[in-house]
Amino acid sequence: MLLKGIHHVSINVKNVDDAVAFYTGVLGMEKLHRPDLGFPGAWLRSGEQEVHLLGIQSTEPPKEQHFAFEVMDLDSVINTVRKAGIRCSDAREIPTVCRQAFTHDPSGNMVEFNQRLSA
Repeated sequence: MLLKGIHHVSINVKNVDDAVAFYTGVLGMEKLHRPDLGFPGAWLRSGEQEVHLLGIQSTEPPKEQHFAFEVMDLDSVINTVRKAGIRCSDAREIPTVCRQAFTHDPSGNMVEFNQRLSA
């Protein structure tokens, strides 16, 4: 197989500092060193995956495209997000697959939290 896995996902954000506060302060991601690339941004990591925040203004409103974080305890994540004053959907179960919930980051990007169901 040529592909080993997903290294990172890049998303446009309106305000890099607000986005970093959400992903590190609320969700507990680690902020990584990012070289000067000529535009604002930040690199974050959780486990082996990275999210690259791009401080690029877009005239298009965010669509419902999204990415998902795998979580161990969905209810705990929902409570953590809500305690930070951020709206989060109730958990929804897809039978035999997963439980999931959704929120939006400060730039309006949809973020899914996904807890796999035991086989």
